[in-house]
Parts: sequence; C-alpha cells; structure tokens
Amino acid sequence: MITRRAMKNDSVVAGGGAIEMELSRYLRDYSRTIAGKEQLLIAAIARALEVIPRQLCDNAGFDATNILNKLRQKHATGGMWYGVDITNEDIADNFQATVWEPAVVKINALTAACEAACLILSVDETIKNPKSDAGGQPGAGRGRGRPMR
Repeated sequence: MITRRAMKNDSVVAGGGAIEMELSRYLRDYSRTIAGKEQLLIAAIARALEVIPRQLCDNAGFDATNILNKLRQKHATGGMWYGVDITNEDIADNFQATVWEPAVVKINALTAACEAACLILSVDETIKNPKSDAGGQPGAGRGRGRPMR
C-alpha cells in the first residue's frame, strides 16, 4: 500500500521521526511568538509529535532521552532530515540514508490525528453539564447519600 502510494505520488519525506521532529521544532518556535491559551495548545501538539521518534527509540532499545536531545540539537541547527538511526543507535540524515516515507502518508496521518483530537474536544464540550458550572453545592445530587424526596 505504501509502495503504491509512493509510486503514484512522487513526493517523499525522511522517515525515522525526522519530519515529526522538524514539525515539532517549527511549532515550538511558533508557539513562542503568540500569547494565551493558543500558545499552550500549539506547544502540546509539538510535544505530542515527539512521541514518534521516542517510540522508535524505545522499540529499538535505545536511550530515548539521549537520542531526542541529539535530534532537537540537530534540528535547531538546520538538520531538517535528521532522524533516528536504528542500525547505529544514533541519529542520521535519513533523507540521504534513503529512509523515506511518502509525504501523502504523513499528511493523512497528521490530518487524522488532528481530526481525532477535535472530535474528542467537541464530545467533551457536549458532555459538559451546564448546571455544574452554576456554582451549586458540590455533591448535592441524588446518589451521594441523599434520600429520594
């Protein structure tokens, strides 16, 4: 399936968590330029993107903290395509090392993740009880030791 998509769409990105680390760096830098709750949201998305290279390190038995620190440093200095190098337990330019993924796969995965997060947030907003925000007594409902009237 991925091979078919790579043949149909000729744009690829480096694998091994490289694109996730680059997006994380970009979002962290952008979040520092804005204020308010939006800054926290964007920083949380940036932190969530680092789960992919962290999981790659954990699955390979590497020290994830050490590898992620190296990746953050490399991406901060312009190493856009650097990702986890499984064979050498280090980081490498995965674009040059021919560790590629079709860009359309990454786009679809990020779109699906954002849609899922929005769905969860909208369900949370729907379930929120407006009476609980009115400032009434906590625990004043039936089922907390209060008899039926």
